[in-house]
Amino acid sequence: MGSEKVFVLEPKSPLQEAIDQLSVDPGALYVPAILDELKRTRDTDPAAWARLRHQVKKANVLSMADFDRITAPAVEGKASANDGIFDEVEPWPEKVNGADLLDELVEAIGRHVIADRETIRAAALWATFTWLIDAVQVAPIANITAPEKRCGKTVMLSVLGKLAYRPMQVSDIATAALFRSIELWAPTLLIDEVDAFLRDNEEARGILNAGFTRDSAFVIRCVGDDHMPTKFRVWGGKALCGIGKIADTLADRSIPLRLRRKKPGEQAERLRYSDPAMWDRLRSRIARFADDNAVTIGAARPAIIEGLNDRANDCWEPLLAIADVAGGDWPRIARQSAIALHGIEEESPSIGAELLTDIKAVFDEKRASKMFSSHLLDALNANDEAPWATWNRGKPITARQLKTKIEEFGIKSHQVRIGSEAGKMGYDRSDFVEAWDRYLSADTPLKTSTPLQPKAGAGYSDFQTSTSNVGVEKENGLKPTTGGACRSVEDFSPLQPEDEDGEEI
Repeated sequence: MGSEKVFVLEPKSPLQEAIDQLSVDPGALYVPAILDELKRTRDTDPAAWARLRHQVKKANVLSMADFDRITAPAVEGKASANDGIFDEVEPWPEKVNGADLLDELVEAIGRHVIADRETIRAAALWATFTWLIDAVQVAPIANITAPEKRCGKTVMLSVLGKLAYRPMQVSDIATAALFRSIELWAPTLLIDEVDAFLRDNEEARGILNAGFTRDSAFVIRCVGDDHMPTKFRVWGGKALCGIGKIADTLADRSIPLRLRRKKPGEQAERLRYSDPAMWDRLRSRIARFADDNAVTIGAARPAIIEGLNDRANDCWEPLLAIADVAGGDWPRIARQSAIALHGIEEESPSIGAELLTDIKAVFDEKRASKMFSSHLLDALNANDEAPWATWNRGKPITARQLKTKIEEFGIKSHQVRIGSEAGKMGYDRSDFVEAWDRYLSADTPLKTSTPLQPKAGAGYSDFQTSTSNVGVEKENGLKPTTGGACRSVEDFSPLQPEDEDGEEI
């Protein structure tokens, strides 16, 4: 008989146990015993640490940047959360009821800020989310906004600063300092007067945009005398405060917190006179809630809210996870707040959607199946309530700019024939129907692109050119023909404007 090999299974080491648990549940990285074992290995056994990093990378359980940051040893001389920049927060000694905690936050915020209850509730959830930044995958921006001054925006920002994790409030910061501060301290950024801060600052806007999802929350910058490309993490909570709308790319990544000016009789307590012990107590309770529920919230996948777009659902994912874990009425309250806030948001369309809406209104008003580019431009600029007449710092939008904006939706101008006029650039109504269907509200009825048949005495339009004060088609009305090949109520005497380069449209 041949000898048989006998394999003896050795007990797994604490390190291997940690690896196995991490591959099943990435949230295990936040278990103190596992984290301590990982840090010990990093400090004492470089070869084992290299093999461990390879296993983690191969398992694809979390990004290597996150893994290295969380397991990084303290570096002497490097600023940390305990060197006086941020207050040390001792977690509450007892287990915290999540619903009660959120109710307390709503009550505290509401005492100092005048806003709808949905805004106050969303602010309470967002403040709690900042303490769970290492557990969640999405970091929605808190967009504090109001139509005018003296609506309490800065007060709301300051209130969030009293509740958020490692708050760093700034009104002006250099772009280089911005991404280095996030990398160094992982703070919650609270940026006041963001309308001025981001004006003509595309780089800062890109940094804020990049911090929305954990897997893309980094920027590459060249550093040092040798200009070495270096990755900087920009992951963390961010609150923006300003008047009016922020850039669409930022608004799309935000929870809108809209404030309003106080009416006579409405009262709010002054924040500077508030009791510091109250804020200390609330921060301590949030810290304990976050410690106890980080793994559960990090693994949660809340059901999407029907009626909200994909990006809005992404924004609310961590907030809904917090509400679901908190329990009580908060799962319902959070979803109602999301619908209320983003439902209002949808009433302010992007500039592209607004252009499509106004183009549709022109085609509908003129009952046109075709239109020359020049006449579409004139009609848009004639609308005093639309932005096109003042698009260029008080001057009308140009033909080239209009053409470029329309092309963003995949719609190109082409030669059209209207009555006896041919060979000029314009659009068919059918060119826009797909874009109207995709980008405009489902509640907006779309007219068919099928040409209407002219009736005796009714085939005309009041569309006026800039060279005439009468409806041209009233003088040159359509006459039904046997072939019926050409039909439009568009102006038969269109202007032929030139674009900025002197070319005919």
